[in-house]
Amino acid sequence: MKAAVPPSGVYVPAVLFFNDNEDFDVSAIKSHVLRLAQGGVTGIVVQGSNGEAQHLSHDERKEAISLTRKTLDENGFQNVVIIAGCGAQSARETKKLCADAKDAGAAFVLVLTPSVWPGEMTRENIIRYHRDVADHSPLPYMVYNFPTVTAGIDLDSDIILTLSDHPNIVGTKLSCGNIGKLHRITSVKPPSEFCTLAGVSEVLLQGLLSGSAGAIAALPNLVPKLHMKMYALYQAGKIDEAMKLQAQLGQGDWATKKAGGIGAMKSLISKHFGYGESHVRRPLMAVSQLSGPYVDKLEELIASEKTL
Repeated sequence: MKAAVPPSGVYVPAVLFFNDNEDFDVSAIKSHVLRLAQGGVTGIVVQGSNGEAQHLSHDERKEAISLTRKTLDENGFQNVVIIAGCGAQSARETKKLCADAKDAGAAFVLVLTPSVWPGEMTRENIIRYHRDVADHSPLPYMVYNFPTVTAGIDLDSDIILTLSDHPNIVGTKLSCGNIGKLHRITSVKPPSEFCTLAGVSEVLLQGLLSGSAGAIAALPNLVPKLHMKMYALYQAGKIDEAMKLQAQLGQGDWATKKAGGIGAMKSLISKHFGYGESHVRRPLMAVSQLSGPYVDKLEELIASEKTL
């Protein structure tokens, strides 16, 4: 029997806030989770790439999930889904992270392909790895394709469709941004059977028009309401209006990368929403000076967000 598929919509890999000693800034984390939920997002990805998962201990990963679930539940957002990033460099550790995610309150897990030895990751070994971990995961399992952080390993549509037949593998996040790949998958497996999510805001609408279930994207950390407005326009069939807003989101996605990524997002959140600071865990770099055309573009989006 096939495991439950995540609901369609917009998910955000939440940034994680730290104090200047790199301990969790619990108050800021809770404020951020609450603002995202109030912005209408379908779900929150905890310990994704934007949540600096690779910089966290196992206990910290569990704490981040538990804190997110508790914050949502205490504020009436029990319906907001938590997906936990559980990728590690061995099947053994990944299985442990999946078990920890269930204990901490996640509903789904999202798993990267190991990449320390990319030459060993043949098609057969990639399929074997994900099937093995999915066999042992107590939560429904999503395959995370993000070549930038996996030494260039880029899962093709044939691999993902093969994995989609596993009873516990229920979706994928495509941070490769490849709409052709996305469309090949959705043309065989619709969202009711397999949750195919774009991995960047710049192709959110293009993915939806190609049959995706939505997206997991970083930009909603700054402007969740704008994303949900665009999603609502798409659902209402107002494609021309949705495309105009999609153009702004595409510009914002690019601006986030050019302005300084995670550090810039934290700085902008602190400046405009009144919580958290720009601290990141090394080797990432904090961004304390916000200036330039890319920052201007992001501040224009935030200004639009505040009108909604």
